[in-house]
Amino acid sequence: MDLEQRLVDIEVKLMRQEDLTQQLSDLVYAQQRELDELRALCKALAERITDSGGGGSDPYSIEPPPHY
Repeated sequence: MDLEQRLVDIEVKLMRQEDLTQQLSDLVYAQQRELDELRALCKALAERITDSGGGGSDPYSIEPPPHY
């Protein structure tokens, strides 16, 4: 194998690694964005639960049937 072919092989491997690195970076970015959305949703739900617990009846509470 001559020097030029070795250089071409190294360049091809480097390009593949750069592509893989970019794909992984995009994936991590998307997962972080989704994680941020889920955290915001959990926070909103927690606030909703604490706000509804203080006043009035909880619309989602289980009430016994009227015959009890």
